Amino acid sequence: MNLFQQLQHDRVQRLTRRHFLGQSALSLGGLWMGTQQGFGSVLKKDPAAPLAPDIPHFAPKAKRVIYLHMAGAPSQLELFDHKPELTKFDGKDCPQEFLEGKQFAFIQGVPKMLGSQYPFHQAGKSGQWISDRLPHFEEVIDDVCFIKSMWSDQFNHGPAQLLLHTGNAIPGSPSAGAWSTYGLGSENQNLPGFIVLTSGGKNPDAGKSVWGSGFLPSVYQGVQCRSQGDPVLYLGNPDGVSRKLRRRTLDALNQLNQSAATEFGDPETATRIAQYEMAFRMQIHASDAFDISEESAAVHQAYATQPGKESFANNCLLARRLAERGVRYIQLFDWGWDSHGTNDQTDLRKGFADKCRQVDQPIAALLKDLKQRGLLEETLVIWSGEFGRTPMRENRGGVEMKAVGRDHSPSAYTLWMAGGGVKPGFSYGETDPIGYEAVTDKVSAHDFHATLMTLLGYDHKRLTYPFQGLEQRLSNVTKHSRIVHEVIA
Repeated sequence: MNLFQQLQHDRVQRLTRRHFLGQSALSLGGLWMGTQQGFGSVLKKDPAAPLAPDIPHFAPKAKRVIYLHMAGAPSQLELFDHKPELTKFDGKDCPQEFLEGKQFAFIQGVPKMLGSQYPFHQAGKSGQWISDRLPHFEEVIDDVCFIKSMWSDQFNHGPAQLLLHTGNAIPGSPSAGAWSTYGLGSENQNLPGFIVLTSGGKNPDAGKSVWGSGFLPSVYQGVQCRSQGDPVLYLGNPDGVSRKLRRRTLDALNQLNQSAATEFGDPETATRIAQYEMAFRMQIHASDAFDISEESAAVHQAYATQPGKESFANNCLLARRLAERGVRYIQLFDWGWDSHGTNDQTDLRKGFADKCRQVDQPIAALLKDLKQRGLLEETLVIWSGEFGRTPMRENRGGVEMKAVGRDHSPSAYTLWMAGGGVKPGFSYGETDPIGYEAVTDKVSAHDFHATLMTLLGYDHKRLTYPFQGLEQRLSNVTKHSRIVHEVIA
């Protein structure tokens, strides 16, 4: 035995189990992680085609989503949550038990109770309760599944919108649209898989984070488009730049990006190449998709559209056109539903009524149009705000205002869905007799996300992405979430 062999022999003789465990921790951890790939694993995405359609975990009920978000939170007590008991207390001082331990955005002192400002009645064969503010929507009410027991733990708009759309009240998490596109890809490689349309003159309070990609690759974020003018700014080529020249420029740029991707291995570089290529294809296909002038006079009359203007009605028609073209997730944000009663615009008797008139006919037309074209069955349409409104009349500084409004109320709000595998003509969950808190079959944002992923064909615990040492998911890894099987057909 030579000197080297003797040293090796002496070293092995001194090794203990402690040395083995200490030095092999990473290897053992790697073996364990290998056994977990069936539970939550990164999807195998082709960087050159990140939006290529993927096979879900099981047969989906819905192929796409159209989400209609009423930014500012419409009052459930003026639309869908009929509370005759509340009317009995109208104008009376709010009992102290309803105020203790509660956080309000503006209410101070002792506010007055406020009954619904509009009459309710039962509609359709399903007998769903609805106010007189939505006469057109009443015509499609038998296609709708209501969840009247939604609740939030956020009482300000921005955090509540983030919680509802990303599962987290602080910025940085991917939106539901980004998760859906990451999972399913897109059926149309010439348009973004996730498109956002806004109306009402402003973006939602939470800003673009509600359609962001968070820690997912940026290709899955929502692309904000316009219903007026060019759908995307700078979509067309500048004067003097032909399509052929644009193609040559992109080819040269792609070669540089490909060299950088090969050298540094940054997946965002490959994403950049794919995005440039999509932008090139969009110059033709996006302009066609957003040209609502191609629609018949009867369609424009049904939606109450105004071609050439920004409007919720135009966005509803665009949503149908995008759904037809295979866009996976279409998000409409309509601003102006924050009915505090500070002026005519936020008065439940004036501004709120105006907002209802703006959305009533287009929403009904969208559902009818999708159904007539055979798309509703495979398209999940969702409507909601970010929270509800109080059964008390809002005051400011303890003083009642001239206009009539309600403060933010996270304890209860209504969300409805149609098509995409949910039960039509069905109502789930209940609030207390005055509509203040969800009390029966409560549904959180995390429960809603778990249900959404299920309808799209994904096990919400297995559609994950590694970030900050955890296999992150839309339905949240630290909060309880359940699938609301009762609303699934």
